[in-house]
Amino acid sequence: MSAADGRPGDTGQPEGRSWQPSGLMDLLGVAAVLLDADGRIDLWSPEAEDLFGYTAEEALGQYAASLLVHEQRSDLTIKLFAEVMATGEKWAGAFPIRHKDGSTRLVEFRNMRLLDSLGDFYALGLATDRSKLREVERDVALSTRLISQSPIGLAILDTQLRYVAVNPALERMHGIPAEDHLGRHYREIMTSAKFEGPEVGMWQVLKTGVPMVDEYTIVGHTPADSNVHAWSISLYRLDDPQGRVIGVADLVVDVTDRYQAATEAAEARHRLALIVDGSARIGTTLEVEQTARELAGVTVPELADMATVDVLDSVLQEHRLPLGDGPVLFRALAVQAAYATEAVQAADPPGQIAAYDADRLPTECVRTGRPILISHIDDAAMARIARDDRAATLLARAGVHSYMLLPLTARGQILGSLGLSRARNPQPFDEDDLALAGELASRAAVCIDNARSHQTVRNTAETLQRSLLPDHPPHLPGLDVASRYRPAQAAYEVGGDWYDVLPLDGDKTVLVVGDVMGSGIDAAVTMGRLRTGTSDFADLDLDPAEVLHHLDKITSGLEQYIATCVYAVYDPHRAECHISLAGHLPPVLVRNGKHPELLDLPTGTPLGVGGVPFVTTTIPVDAGDRLVLYTDGLVEVRHHPIDERLNTLLRLLDTPDPTLEETCDRLLHKLRLPADPDDVAVLIARMQPFTPDS
Repeated sequence: MSAADGRPGDTGQPEGRSWQPSGLMDLLGVAAVLLDADGRIDLWSPEAEDLFGYTAEEALGQYAASLLVHEQRSDLTIKLFAEVMATGEKWAGAFPIRHKDGSTRLVEFRNMRLLDSLGDFYALGLATDRSKLREVERDVALSTRLISQSPIGLAILDTQLRYVAVNPALERMHGIPAEDHLGRHYREIMTSAKFEGPEVGMWQVLKTGVPMVDEYTIVGHTPADSNVHAWSISLYRLDDPQGRVIGVADLVVDVTDRYQAATEAAEARHRLALIVDGSARIGTTLEVEQTARELAGVTVPELADMATVDVLDSVLQEHRLPLGDGPVLFRALAVQAAYATEAVQAADPPGQIAAYDADRLPTECVRTGRPILISHIDDAAMARIARDDRAATLLARAGVHSYMLLPLTARGQILGSLGLSRARNPQPFDEDDLALAGELASRAAVCIDNARSHQTVRNTAETLQRSLLPDHPPHLPGLDVASRYRPAQAAYEVGGDWYDVLPLDGDKTVLVVGDVMGSGIDAAVTMGRLRTGTSDFADLDLDPAEVLHHLDKITSGLEQYIATCVYAVYDPHRAECHISLAGHLPPVLVRNGKHPELLDLPTGTPLGVGGVPFVTTTIPVDAGDRLVLYTDGLVEVRHHPIDERLNTLLRLLDTPDPTLEETCDRLLHKLRLPADPDDVAVLIARMQPFTPDS
């Protein structure tokens, strides 16, 4: 381990403080004994008293050989002494001496001849306990070997954080020779801002003495190695045997493998969390556009700076035509960026149809069904990513440097593509990113395909249902009528709600609102059958209860379907409404100048139950009165009691509108929620003044 000869900045002058024992000499307890030319003890240090057991008074003036050496070794001692005094040659070695207590101890000696100013010779003996010396030597040898050969970097810095010693491992880590460290401040060598933390830690350790173990992890590279490494830094205060602070030890362990393993584990957890998040967030509705937006939202900013979701226009249009060799038409569904960027302007806006030439990457992706990864984009790749030169310029100006394109494949059919790009994120996409994006794209593709299929079925059912709903007759004696039909939202299938307005002989008018329980095409077809039956029986001018009786028989013959219905006949000659219910919510009557009321009518049983008679109730009405018929989708919601919702309906009807059309719209706006899972039919009739010749 390379070390400075002394502390940087030492002047060599005695420090201005009282003496305090420290260091190796004091640890060994080195004794000093001075002999004159005759071999008598002339000087005796306190350490000699500790080592040999004799006080200065007992030792001074005595012959050293007779005092300290057993008789059998006396001649050898005198001979060695004579040689030193005669030749001036030093003698070193271990020698057994006699302690005052009579025991024999092996002592390590360093003997040398001294000359005073009068020309007289003396012999100086320096001695220490041999066992303690060997213990210290072993410790020093072990420490030196460990430090010099250890893969752990070690530096010792003084109390001013200047390098005093550096071992070879740290020399290699820094890529700076050990001698270039010595005497220089820590931050002169470790200049990066990331080492501000360890510097603060060193001052704290010097002050408190509390070690910092693995407190700091530094990631980077050295001048000697461009590969990224991770180092863990531990700090310890150094005190001498008497407790005086002499510096701080800086231990640096290369933990690159551990850091990489932890990083890979964290990335794996992040990918798993992203997949779980995607599973929860993608496909919450059966709307193609919403699903595409959810896919883009999951990938940005967790995986990419910008995402685009495009589908083949032929898929949405159900054309199912081969892609061929020419340009391919895409319809943009979603574009999302993590921040404001020109790259968004390069993408096709949602809803727009764009043609991509055969040499463009989106076209290649949907034709081959294989993902595309471009870790580092060059000019040639940029030209193939963008639809045209303008888009390529915008992407380049936005700093897009890495790109992935994933096919959206479901049930063996390619629906479109997911495009991901990075600009502000400096890391290029890699194979792990591609696998993660592929998993998300695969899940989203199934959801998009489900939504597309559902939308097709829903559109068919809605088209069928709307084709079965009536237009109002141009003239109804004594009545003004308005109606609305609203299908369920896109996440649900169309139901079987319907209404009808049927003119009868004698200036009468039939008003019908019904609801087939169920959804989809079958429900719409059942509704069509009931509407046809209603029209046929109405032409017979039957009592409303009789009509419901016949409709009940029809519905009983339709497996798994029941329906509710309100059937009313308005007779302007008698100014009466004859009403019968089949398990339906009661109509609201708004009498002119009075508060709305729910008609108290026998509810009856739904159509299709069978065997239960229906009852007709006659209600007198006047000009200006309004009769409101509706299906349960207007007032029934999951989180509010039905009574509360019916009261809201009455309150809304208590405020008149200029026209019945406006009343219909207001009821739907106030009572209908965006995600309501049921269809709604509303029919409002206002009684007008009537004369037979009108």
